[in-house]
Amino acid sequence: MNIASALSVPLRDPQMTLGVLDVGAAARLVEAAGDLVLIVDDRGVVVDFAMASHELAIEGSDGWIGRNWLDIVTSETRGKVEDMLASVASSKPTRWRQVNHPTSTGDVPVRYWAIASGNDGRTIAIGRDLRANAALQQRLLQAQQSLERDYLRLRQAESRYRMLFERAADAIMVVDAETRRIREANPAASRMLGAHDGSLVGRALTSIADAHAHEALTLYLGAVSAADQPPMALALPGGRGSVVLSASIFRQDQASYYLIRIDGGGSAREAQGDAQMIDVMTRMPDAFVLADSSMMVIAANTAFIDLTHMASTERVRGTPLGAYVGRAGIDLDLIVAQVREHGAARSIATIVRAADGGQEEVEVSAVSAPGPDGDCYGFSIRVVARRSRDLPPAARDLPRSVEQLTELVGRMSLKDIVRESTDLIERLCIEAALSYTSDNRASAAEILGVSRQSLYSKLHRHGLGNLGSEEE
Repeated sequence: MNIASALSVPLRDPQMTLGVLDVGAAARLVEAAGDLVLIVDDRGVVVDFAMASHELAIEGSDGWIGRNWLDIVTSETRGKVEDMLASVASSKPTRWRQVNHPTSTGDVPVRYWAIASGNDGRTIAIGRDLRANAALQQRLLQAQQSLERDYLRLRQAESRYRMLFERAADAIMVVDAETRRIREANPAASRMLGAHDGSLVGRALTSIADAHAHEALTLYLGAVSAADQPPMALALPGGRGSVVLSASIFRQDQASYYLIRIDGGGSAREAQGDAQMIDVMTRMPDAFVLADSSMMVIAANTAFIDLTHMASTERVRGTPLGAYVGRAGIDLDLIVAQVREHGAARSIATIVRAADGGQEEVEVSAVSAPGPDGDCYGFSIRVVARRSRDLPPAARDLPRSVEQLTELVGRMSLKDIVRESTDLIERLCIEAALSYTSDNRASAAEILGVSRQSLYSKLHRHGLGNLGSEEE
């Protein structure tokens, strides 16, 4: 077998065009064909080898000469080496095969293609280093796992807030600011307005008010869009009395909405609502802290206490916020200046320092509000460092730069990279999904975006698990 016979378009007359190729040129040609070249005799013993650069050096490679090729690869890939040697000996076409060389820091994957060097029984094995490719696959897998974790957290948070919205005793509605139509209404709002559950959704907000109050309601919503407004009394249609309506505006997905609260029970209900809001703020998973105009802590929720490793809220109250948030004399001053200038600050990257000397990377959003003794400031603090810290450690060294990842371009075709790595990536992703879902295959199929039958087929093809009972 020769090199030309392995190409899709071989040389038409290699005897004439390459017949004058001397030994030195042939050696340079073979060395340039791959990152690693092995010369193996008819017994499978390595008689010579070459590497493209010192950066590709494999631990223990200086002792390869004189050893059998089978002895310098891992046990599970020895069958591939035997197949390549048998194909070369019988003059059958060979194909690229990935084998692993063991080292003290982990296996080194190399993709080999073997050809006969002539009639002397020797074999030339041309190898290409796959370490950078394997590291890239590991990073892709870790990125996917991180996205899946974030997606599951968002779904869980949405479920929690949906339950809170549905079970709240206060009547609450979400109204589209552009169309003034009700997008969502909880059961308490339906009961207060005498409507069936779900019947308010899609209706114009003015439909819940008496005809004489339509204009006043429209003007009130317009004023809320410009600035915070006190609650207004709203007459219900059909002479069914009146309620107190309060509204605030917020943005989501590049659209504006009104959050409307309807109160028909007087000050007692309002006090109960305020107490519930404080309780919810205390239980929030993100840290929240309230400070006065001199940046002294007024109140903080449980998440902030946990983040700063303090013993209790009383230990934090009355202390400078700068003792915990931001680098001394820098970050907090910049956040406060932005709030004073623009009214709010969003997602400012900084740190929170704990009482025991540790620190966490966080994003801080802040707003100001008028108070009886001057403006006060609310800070919402979200930990961002845990996302990358929760990722499993990489099994192999990651590339140090994007340039190292792109060095494979030109050495091997995209088609070759995809063909060899597709099965490996698929298997890694399936194993990661099964591990993440505690071997729940229905959930694994859902997060992988494939049907359950397709997942069973892939499990069978990769030999992962016993599918007999489930298929029956």
